[in-house]
Amino acid sequence: MIQSRAITSGESDHARSAESTISRAKPEDYLVVDGSDGPRRDFRNSVGLREGWDAEGRVFDVSEAVRTAPALMKRRVEAGQPALSGMFTRAEVTYAGPRADGSVGSDREPVALFTGEAVHAYLGQLPDAAIEAMLTELAAELGAALGQERTYVAFADRTWILDAGERDHDA
Repeated sequence: MIQSRAITSGESDHARSAESTISRAKPEDYLVVDGSDGPRRDFRNSVGLREGWDAEGRVFDVSEAVRTAPALMKRRVEAGQPALSGMFTRAEVTYAGPRADGSVGSDREPVALFTGEAVHAYLGQLPDAAIEAMLTELAAELGAALGQERTYVAFADRTWILDAGERDHDA
């Protein structure tokens, strides 16, 4: 059986942190937080760091993505809306495919990955559609900030691609 205890609304992470500096927690002190248990709802946003499709495009630092996400999250919270939290890492995507001349080529490019979980203790009341909308909003903000035509999103057992260039094709 999982043991848990309720965290009161007045008990902040800061207060618990300050308390932990006074006396260190022992392994037997840890209990599952009420409302934190539930199915996994992990997510990932992938956005290129090299602007455009050409190898000569400007390469952004992952810090550009890191600055974009908290600004969006802050705007959401200021508007009384929920916000995601997660972590950024820099990675390299590799791929291969046919070229116009019939040969096969391969390449790699830098990407920023924003990963996390829609933690039940904080976002458990939200339906999956609300989490998906937040991820889509973040992906669009990151794509615009980093000069990307496409961004890639994964949530739970779903994936989707946002493509800003599709508007040009539909016009």
